[in-house]
Amino acid sequence: MDRFVRALITWQAGGRPPPARTLPVAQLRERYAAQVAHVRGEAARDTEIGTEDRLIGSGDGEFGVRTYLPPTDRGRLVTYLHGGGWTVGDVDTHDPVCRRIASVLGAVVVSVDYRRAPEHPHPGPLRDGIAASEWADRAFPGRRHVIAGDSAGGALALGISMHHRDAGGVGFAAQLLVYPPADPYLRSESVREYGSGYLSEADDLRWYYDQYVPDPAHRADPAIDLLNADHRGLPPTVIGTAEFDPLHDEGVELAVRMADGGVAVHHVPAPGLVHGYLLMAGVVPAAAVATRNVLAAVEQTLAAAPMAR
Repeated sequence: MDRFVRALITWQAGGRPPPARTLPVAQLRERYAAQVAHVRGEAARDTEIGTEDRLIGSGDGEFGVRTYLPPTDRGRLVTYLHGGGWTVGDVDTHDPVCRRIASVLGAVVVSVDYRRAPEHPHPGPLRDGIAASEWADRAFPGRRHVIAGDSAGGALALGISMHHRDAGGVGFAAQLLVYPPADPYLRSESVREYGSGYLSEADDLRWYYDQYVPDPAHRADPAIDLLNADHRGLPPTVIGTAEFDPLHDEGVELAVRMADGGVAVHHVPAPGLVHGYLLMAGVVPAAAVATRNVLAAVEQTLAAAPMAR
């Protein structure tokens, strides 16, 4: 394991934090924001990237989006869904991630502040993401549009992509899914091997699913059980996984099943790292390298893929 990551694990364990599943949601969100602030460090903000916050509608209410304008515009657009178990996290916790994407890819980035569980369970966050991707496509037309997300946001990104494929909606040039949860039943070997002591706890993952999909009967929905979804006709895909992540094996299996469905897939492993490494890129050198690797894979994918329209 990367020594900086091991130090983060030691630091967190030393504080003896109660498990996420034992906290009131409001308190958990505050703790998550504080932990993210710690692991991302005090990296200087790129002042050349302009931002704008606004509210948009989703049919049953409003939610926020934050738009990032890159200093060098290469005619690209990324709709980004943040991680956090569909329950925590927001555009502020993932602000450095979106700034890095905007800068490296030369893309306008639309970060989605989707309404979260348990107040808004499935399909609420998914519907917000669909509406945000449609708004972004209208607001910034003619660009190569990438749908992207990390963790729960990666699962939402894939669900959004499947929706537009089936509805004849937004045509994505590529999708980026970083350590996405793909099996709501958490049956993989990596869940058993890395489900405790590696920053992301398996019992907390089960609790997050309970918040997002409280009725177990609904977990067979293809937007939730991503391993068993129909992957045919989806855009070229980059999947990032982390070695010491309970969700590692799900990501690997998702890459295999998507490739079997005819999707061009680029799997980017992150040796020595844990779930959430995108948020650590400012303080963990190996996380910075892994982040560069997944974005380089997106660059390669866009170079190889035809315009999706």
